[in-house]
Amino acid sequence: MFPLHRIIKTFLRTAFVVMAFYMQPIAADCPREGLLSAASTYIKAQTSGKIDGLTLSTTNFTYQENNKVLNIKQGVLSQPLKIDLNRSTADTVACASYTMIISSTGSKPYVLSTQIHHPGNDTSAITLIDTIAATTGSLFFNAAQTLNYIKQENWSPLTGQRANRTELRRIGDAYMDMWTDPKAADSIPWGTQCERVEGSRLTKPCGASLPRGGSAKPNSLRRYVVDETIGSVDVLCEFSALGTMPDSHEIRVEDGLVKYVHTVTV
Repeated sequence: MFPLHRIIKTFLRTAFVVMAFYMQPIAADCPREGLLSAASTYIKAQTSGKIDGLTLSTTNFTYQENNKVLNIKQGVLSQPLKIDLNRSTADTVACASYTMIISSTGSKPYVLSTQIHHPGNDTSAITLIDTIAATTGSLFFNAAQTLNYIKQENWSPLTGQRANRTELRRIGDAYMDMWTDPKAADSIPWGTQCERVEGSRLTKPCGASLPRGGSAKPNSLRRYVVDETIGSVDVLCEFSALGTMPDSHEIRVEDGLVKYVHTVTV
């Protein structure tokens, strides 16, 4: 038999390890309010063309526009825009937000799709502003027509069935996979009232005229913002299936079915 003092010592050591495990701080999600507040600050900066109000990380900040790293003072964020519509979603797990901006009546029209990322769960600092900036000459671009379609949509928080984070991301990936996977389109739960706005082109219902494979190159460089409260997923990517086009695809799911799809492609 083991001496009693060894048994007690082993028990105490085990108890200490167990207690230490359960006493570890649990990583909390980012506050939704903080994410949306940072997005609001970004919208103000884009309105003024001044970045002074943005709390950019002093040690680890990147500005990316159309999939290329750029000096923030040389990008679209340095241009004041008259904003006709803006809308933001928040990903409390990834500590990121997504903002759509439509400027159709200024000197140069734009439709912007921007993800803002924060370090850890700290929304007081911004480590990445990642923008797809479409303007005259971009695929199917007509900011006024896009505005006309999107301002009629309802993006209020969901009150009915909500898809979980895993399902939203799966739907987003399945949509991006349609150009390489002939079975991807049928794996998406299309709603009968779904509307798809691609640049300035409207397709109703969403499930009509879908790609079913044919490309050898999958759409790459995917970055996600998933918002279970709104039922949305935004995917920024390189549209590799058709070239190297910077692209954003945003999808909203209501009661388990796809309701809206927005694409912004440069």
